[in-house]
Amino acid sequence: MTAQQKARQAGDSDALQHLARVGLLAYGLVHLLIAWLALQLAWGGGGGAADQSGALQTLAQEPYGTPLLWVLGLGLIALALWQAASVLPFLGRLGGSGDTTKTAVVGIVRCVAKVVVYGFLAASALRFATGSGSSSSGDQQQATAGVFGLPGGRYLVGIGALVVIGVGVYQLVKGLTRSFMKEIDTADAPAGQVLVVQRLGQVGYVAKGIAFVVVGGLLGYAAITVDPSQSTGLDGAMRTVLEAPFGQWLLTLVAVGIAAFGVFCFFRARYPQRS
Repeated sequence: MTAQQKARQAGDSDALQHLARVGLLAYGLVHLLIAWLALQLAWGGGGGAADQSGALQTLAQEPYGTPLLWVLGLGLIALALWQAASVLPFLGRLGGSGDTTKTAVVGIVRCVAKVVVYGFLAASALRFATGSGSSSSGDQQQATAGVFGLPGGRYLVGIGALVVIGVGVYQLVKGLTRSFMKEIDTADAPAGQVLVVQRLGQVGYVAKGIAFVVVGGLLGYAAITVDPSQSTGLDGAMRTVLEAPFGQWLLTLVAVGIAAFGVFCFFRARYPQRS
């Protein structure tokens, strides 16, 4: 058995898949908490950060928060490993025909991006579990300031902004075209449940796409003004939406969409299929 086959076998192990399900549930729970914080922000019921760090901080303050954060962190690590294993089939397609290689490269980039996201969330959950968690917005501002200190830093931040906006557009297209259904195996699900999953995914991906576009826009503004304080991440994006005309209702819609994505993740845990 080759090293690649052994790695794939490890990725397909029942134990890792069960842990990956925990990770998907954790990912969904984080989105539900972000949605709740966004609703509180929209209607004046709280001052917590409406982003990942705010969600994890909310958990940390609960009586059983620390053990739950450990479970979430380990589950997200398993989810990252499970997603990393899906890179291997794409590696075998490199060097084929032009279309095959292009598809493989796109698949690898997509999988690696997910590994980074899950890994970052896992690290954040574990930091909060050990009492060393910090604000996502503050971390992003520090990182942006560090990039500004590099040669051509302003342009690097601008490129980063374009990448984030591109991710947002990709999420929007993914939701509008329902291509996310290729990532979830609903062959054994009742037709009615498949429709629910589809609607949740559509609303969820569109809401996430809007959030990413606003985050990228704020990062782009930071690049234009050379002001790292403008790079405020998801929490800043939520507050920017709130300041727009009809901001309360717009932020409420975004929050509902993010909550829909959280529930979609629960279905992903029920019917997982690597993408």
